[in-house]
Amino acid sequence: MAVKTQAAKKESTPGPERRTAPPSPGKMLKIKLVRSLVGNPVSQRLVVKGLGLRKINSEVVRPDRPEVRGMVRKVAHLVRVDVVESK
Repeated sequence: MAVKTQAAKKESTPGPERRTAPPSPGKMLKIKLVRSLVGNPVSQRLVVKGLGLRKINSEVVRPDRPEVRGMVRKVAHLVRVDVVESK
């Protein structure tokens, strides 16, 4: 019989706290899905889902932050982005 061994759990040490840039005052990104996700890699589908887009022509408004811009850059061929001023 095989003996089961417990895998040692790796204790995570707290690293440096990540600091994100504060949102630009008054700037938002209006993101619209203009191309289908069919035939695209799963990673790109997950990015689109993470942005909150579901169907073609769906739109979301997100803060103009580096994290959101990075996501948009990964799927730039699928979306259209406009910068809008928030109230």
